[in-house]
Amino acid sequence: MENDKTEELKIMPRGITDGKQGNMIAVASGKGGVGKTWFSITLAQTLSGLRQKVLLFDGDLGLANVDIQLGLMTKHDLGSVVTGEKTLNQVISHSDKGRFDIIAGRSGSAGLASMPLGRLQILGEDLKLVAENYDKVILDIGAGIEKPVRIMSSLADKVIVICTEEPTSLTDAYAFIKLMTMQYPERKIYIVVNQANSEREGRRTYETLSKACQNFLKIEPPLLGVIRRDTRVRDSIRNQIPLLSRYPTSEAAEDVINIARRLLKE
Repeated sequence: MENDKTEELKIMPRGITDGKQGNMIAVASGKGGVGKTWFSITLAQTLSGLRQKVLLFDGDLGLANVDIQLGLMTKHDLGSVVTGEKTLNQVISHSDKGRFDIIAGRSGSAGLASMPLGRLQILGEDLKLVAENYDKVILDIGAGIEKPVRIMSSLADKVIVICTEEPTSLTDAYAFIKLMTMQYPERKIYIVVNQANSEREGRRTYETLSKACQNFLKIEPPLLGVIRRDTRVRDSIRNQIPLLSRYPTSEAAEDVINIARRLLKE
């Protein structure tokens, strides 16, 4: 589906792929079910529309579903890398719908979810090498605060924490931010409030989380953006079509585009 908005995305100046540090962006959440994977896919598609060469890495070890949401049948996935059958470069697929590359995970694999930390660190180093060929690499990190989740998040220079107004989402997001700040204080952490009833309510949700970070952690992670609740998001997920392809003028699409532009200004 084409219109003025998507045409504008196509004509943005192309980024330069120089392998420099800082092109990896982790998307994490303390709690599952907050739209983290959907946001990762939509952000990857948006950055691609802004003339960035993008790789989406499904780092939700054990519960991978990026390829499912995209309706993508991949020949190889991360499981083949873990077993030593393939290298990361050999399992890269391309999403024609999203116009970006993808490294798919393997859903339901206990071997991936319980990967030894040493092997996980080696995987991270390999991913950094692959990242040199891209303008932006989006890491869709698993929910929770366990050490493997934090290690995967630490690969990125920027970490986007997704939360909603639900109290459990806020408390889990705070716990994740606390542990990341203690272990990796140099990482830049940003907040995105998803499924907000309005921009104003989204900002109120952010302020609740921000005050807790200021009072107890003495930090103030900036708000990267608020994504308004949009029924068309669920429809696009159900039909396995990225939001910007199916509903490019929707409110949620507009919000993610604004977030992507802020990231590029960084």
